[in-house]
Amino acid sequence: MRKLLFTMFLTCLLSVGVFAQLTLPRESQRASISQVIGDTTISIVYHRPNIKGRTVWGELVPLGKVWRTGANENTTFEVSRDVTVNGQPLPAGKYGLHTIPNQNEWIIIFSKANNEWGSFTYDEKKDALRVTAKPQPAGFHETMSIEFENIRLNAADASIIWEKVKVPFTIDVGDLNKRLVNDFRSKMTGDSVQAANYIISQKISSSYEEALVWLNNSIAVRETFGNLGAKARLLAEMGKKDEAVSTAEKAIQIGKAATPAANTTNLENLLKDWKAKK
Repeated sequence: MRKLLFTMFLTCLLSVGVFAQLTLPRESQRASISQVIGDTTISIVYHRPNIKGRTVWGELVPLGKVWRTGANENTTFEVSRDVTVNGQPLPAGKYGLHTIPNQNEWIIIFSKANNEWGSFTYDEKKDALRVTAKPQPAGFHETMSIEFENIRLNAADASIIWEKVKVPFTIDVGDLNKRLVNDFRSKMTGDSVQAANYIISQKISSSYEEALVWLNNSIAVRETFGNLGAKARLLAEMGKKDEAVSTAEKAIQIGKAATPAANTTNLENLLKDWKAKK
């Protein structure tokens, strides 16, 4: 009898364990998106409701009231560096993302409370930032989504899209080039050519003289096609065409003699242009 009772007890325990491990799908399922903008990572986590034949704006989502911007837990917005949102500053951190939809203008809210259930306990006193955004017409979306659009070097738009409405707001990571140049200064070792090439490609003219010093230091250690070619392009950007030509000719000579030989085609084409314009 004792053995039978023990077996029944053990079976109950195992059954409870099995049920405790079940993960049931939610009606509005979890989604996450992440976007790197320059040196900054932005992550958004939200739950995606479906329309299912209902009227969204004004009924399912009341106008003029705080909305969790999705379903279930509040949507979260996390950014790894200080940014601006629609021109307003937002420090690095994780926020609860709420909205107040209206017909002609939405309010986008970034709350310091980021782990609430919906917007039921939302407290305006915990706002880190509020900005306004204009709703735009969009193609029909049965399922709500948040997407990154118009990705640029230092900015992107995040768009809340549902039914036939899209509400974009702009996230700007600020003076990326200034931060990178400062980072180059602090790490200037074997990365001098890569750093100089970035400054050349982005035409950061205020840093040309400094980049030239980096390249000259690299060349003083060992002349390579890479550092000489970068110096030639930098000199051309600085208007020093004669020096650019002689430096490019030397770079091409070293590049062709290397094992394996460097691909000198682009620099040779630049050299032709510089000579033609002398």
